Amino acid sequence: MKLTKKLFLGLSLGVSVAAYSQIQPVLTGAPFLRISPDARAGGMGDQGVATTTDAFSQFWNAAKYPFSKTTSAIGVNYTPYMSKLTNDVFLLYGAYHQFLGDEERATISASIYYFNMGAVDLTKLVGTEVVQEGTAKPNEFSIDVAYGLKLTDTYSMAVTGRFIRSDLSGGFNSDNTLKPANSFAVDVSGYFQSERHTSINDFEGRARAGFAIQNLGPRLDYTGDEESRSYLPTTARLGAGYDLFIDDLNRVGLNFEASKLLVAGPDETGNIPNVGVIEGIGKSFNNPQSIMFSGAVEYEYDNAFALRGGYFHESEQQGARQYATVGVGLKYQSFGLDMSYLINTSKVNSALDNTLRFGLTWNIGEDSSNADY
Repeated sequence: MKLTKKLFLGLSLGVSVAAYSQIQPVLTGAPFLRISPDARAGGMGDQGVATTTDAFSQFWNAAKYPFSKTTSAIGVNYTPYMSKLTNDVFLLYGAYHQFLGDEERATISASIYYFNMGAVDLTKLVGTEVVQEGTAKPNEFSIDVAYGLKLTDTYSMAVTGRFIRSDLSGGFNSDNTLKPANSFAVDVSGYFQSERHTSINDFEGRARAGFAIQNLGPRLDYTGDEESRSYLPTTARLGAGYDLFIDDLNRVGLNFEASKLLVAGPDETGNIPNVGVIEGIGKSFNNPQSIMFSGAVEYEYDNAFALRGGYFHESEQQGARQYATVGVGLKYQSFGLDMSYLINTSKVNSALDNTLRFGLTWNIGEDSSNADY
């Protein structure tokens, strides 16, 4: 039974591992959890752990929500995937958050992330004849809920619980060697946002910082074989940013983020060690090439119009994802629209190259106590 090229590319996150024989990326189960789901982050080099709060903070750092400028919001984002090859593979992400209590120090938030891999034709070679085996519709999704709490006026933390389901067989599996895999994971995150203070040339400024440990949980079992379980994409993120307020209407934000997969990579023979999750995290630090970097700048006018640009860099030994991004944001009353575009700068193909992403936000609540912060 043979899966089509589309499924292979989807599982490998668009990294053409055959392009360079020296590339040995760290592969995980549920790889869609490594793809930036929202257009705002997509225009800022795919980062969000320390950027200012928005409706999509759940994916990056749920601890940002206690600093939200609105008491409640809904965000929906659509990302076409591998658009150069097909038009039926996409990612859909939706998020919601709400303040708890009149003091506006605690938040509850939730999101759902769905990866549709399209229809995959399955064939089998019988003698010299290719026999059609049917059509599979593989997909993956996650559902999570988070609780965030402002511990001080400038610092908050959050805990997220997540259910993950990865169905690569797509409901078609005649020999029972591949089955849907389920797992649970947790995130722990923190966010710091200073008060406004006098900065360069007497302009006001504000510092930001954030961290997140994401997708910490048991491995995924696709086959029932203990020796071949797949690690979740456990990731550590650390970021910092600074906002410069030119006046009451104009803000310029600079952002930087570093991230690392906390998963054991291939050894000298190319085999992935079969160890526990915690031991795998320890072994991940033997790979100094697995740290990814991104930088971004964002200009915002009157909280109604934004221009964004960013760059993402991953070492050639770990996948060679390297690309520039641009984006724009528009807001009118309670509604917002974000768009972003990815420009690949690596010799290795990217599944999101020349892809336009869209995000819609609806602020269904009122202005919070952070609105003028």
